Amino acid sequence: MSRLRRSLLSMKGPRTISWRVRLALVGLMLLAVGTVVTTNALLTDRFTENTRNRAELRLALYSGNLLSELRRNAIVPQLLSRDPTLIGALNSSDYTNSTQRLISFVEEIGAASLMLLDSDGRAVAATDRNRLGSQHRNEPYFINAIRASETLFTVLRRESGGYLFAYTRRIEDQGQTLGVILVEVDLHKFERAWAGISDAVLVTDSEGTIILATEPRWRGQTEAEALAVAPPDTAIERAIKVTADWTMDPADAYVEGQPVIRMESRIPFRGWRIASFTTYESVREKVNGVLALEIMGFAIFLALAFYALSRKTALRMMLFQRESAELRELNARLQREIAERERVQKSLDVAEQTLAQSSKLAALGEMSAAVSHELNQPLAAMKTYLAGARLLLRRNRGEEALSSFQRIDDLIERMGAITRQLKSYARKGGDTFSPVDLGEALASALSMMEPQLKSRQVRITRAMPSDRVRVMGDRVRIEQVMVNLLRNALDATQSVEDPEIEIILAGGETATLTVRDNGHGIEDLDELFEPFYTTKKPGEGVGLGLAISSGIVSDLGGRLLARNAEGGGAVFEMQLPILTGESDIAAAE
Repeated sequence: MSRLRRSLLSMKGPRTISWRVRLALVGLMLLAVGTVVTTNALLTDRFTENTRNRAELRLALYSGNLLSELRRNAIVPQLLSRDPTLIGALNSSDYTNSTQRLISFVEEIGAASLMLLDSDGRAVAATDRNRLGSQHRNEPYFINAIRASETLFTVLRRESGGYLFAYTRRIEDQGQTLGVILVEVDLHKFERAWAGISDAVLVTDSEGTIILATEPRWRGQTEAEALAVAPPDTAIERAIKVTADWTMDPADAYVEGQPVIRMESRIPFRGWRIASFTTYESVREKVNGVLALEIMGFAIFLALAFYALSRKTALRMMLFQRESAELRELNARLQREIAERERVQKSLDVAEQTLAQSSKLAALGEMSAAVSHELNQPLAAMKTYLAGARLLLRRNRGEEALSSFQRIDDLIERMGAITRQLKSYARKGGDTFSPVDLGEALASALSMMEPQLKSRQVRITRAMPSDRVRVMGDRVRIEQVMVNLLRNALDATQSVEDPEIEIILAGGETATLTVRDNGHGIEDLDELFEPFYTTKKPGEGVGLGLAISSGIVSDLGGRLLARNAEGGGAVFEMQLPILTGESDIAAAE
């Protein structure tokens, strides 16, 4: 005890930080500053280069689309100037069908509008009927087209602020000028498309005048005039701007006071050029995000370092003295936990044995109920066929009676197959699959359900595909699922005046069999496929049909779905992997 007291007293005096610790802290701060500066330079260059590359790719795409639109419309005037219908209309001055003719052309070529001008410059036919009769005698595109023999391209600024882009060509017949065909190109649709991006885009002609731009105010100006903005008014605003831009390279230009990356490309058409302006905001955000994480990490590291240095207190020796007592207490606690775990493990072993025995008994009961449920349907059909055979024998119709006996024999075989399949279902595997035609399986299931359907007078509607729908599986088990679905639909329509069952077989990505009834629908979809869940009265069913059917479809690699129809009733869908292609079928066989 005296040694502990002396240790505590010796630790109470003031302790100063050694020069090694101070040097380490200074080195850590210098490392943090150097890392932040280096990271800023590297990431700024990298993100800026990536932004430039993306902007360059977008610019090439815009330029190619614009040039494609211009070249596609350039050939149209030459073709229309040789159209016999238009030439005949100009010769006869009968323009009754000319407008309709132009409308049929504009839908095919995709031009903005077409207009036919006579020799006096009057619009005698146009896709825009509001322009019929308008006068264009003094327009440059008309005058130049009359004088030239080739197709001319004209850019004319409109009063609304936009530009008219048009191809014109003179129409001649036997050396006589009859008129001019005008094809207006809709290049403003590119402006509307560019409006949905974050970049600013402009197109200039050979004189440097902006003719297309994402900003309508820029049209008709030069690029320098369009980008001219006033600098920040005060020194404080300028200081804030410089501080905000410290993570980026010098800007190529400024758009509305914001620094941007300028990319320019030449359009191989009449000296046009296209330019885009991408803001540095994305670069700044990415770089600042990484720098913030780095600074935060160094700050946390420094804080932890100072905290560790500040924790050298007099309690250290006391903690050393208490260590042995804490270890003894921990050892005793571990011994108690080990004993408790051994007791719980023994109880768990007993519970597992009990649960295994209960599971065996439950599986045995489920199999017994399943056999009874699945065999009821063939037995009922056999009873009907026996009654029919007895009646046929009394009437000396032995041939038809033999047919009934043959059906009874088939049903006995089916009952044996169902018993084997139920055992297979309990074992979860071990069967050999083969190609199954779902159309034939459905016909067999309907034949099995024929007595019940006739006694109930249910209207059956079937929609079958023209091609066969084949899957890989066990036909008996598939027919078993179909019979269960048909029986559920039949039971669901017991209280309906006009019972109806709709069956749809479709083949696509999957083979789908849909069975829909017009009953009252399904009340609890979540528990529908649980074993022993049923809404029938006692004695009418044990609730295993859908559970067994769901297990069969799952074993075949498919899904059994159920939902309520919008117009009332329930809809069941059996989806199985479809077997397509002659090679797949041959390989399966």
